[in-house]
Amino acid sequence: MVKCGAPRDHRLGYTLISHAVKSGNVREYCLIVEGAYLSESEADHALRDPFLEDWVEQTGSFKIHNMDEIQITPGVTLGSLGVVMLDERVFEIASTDAEHPLTEHKAKGVAEALRRQDMFDEIDVEPREDVQARIESEEGNQE
Repeated sequence: MVKCGAPRDHRLGYTLISHAVKSGNVREYCLIVEGAYLSESEADHALRDPFLEDWVEQTGSFKIHNMDEIQITPGVTLGSLGVVMLDERVFEIASTDAEHPLTEHKAKGVAEALRRQDMFDEIDVEPREDVQARIESEEGNQE
């Protein structure tokens, strides 16, 4: 669920928050991950399932509102992350919450947590604006 009224980029499938981040002089980061997943839904499950299993193991139950309570790393909840397919087997994981963008430090914390879960083959942290510029450049070359 998207929690802000920022403009939507329908190519990416969720609300962009870079304008909010830039105005606050914070550079937004994202994770570029690769894995054997054929859809955003499969990659989203790969992101969430290990953390949900840990939550159930610790608390005994799970309800959808718990997504915003499950901390991946300090300052980042499971419910605040979105997954978008960029290419075959390549996905972007970024914050969907304009109030809480992924800073470089937070993105590295999420990357470390994902590496421990071992659900993706490769995990890189990159500035989100660089990823978006690369996507736009590749789309321009295809036309």
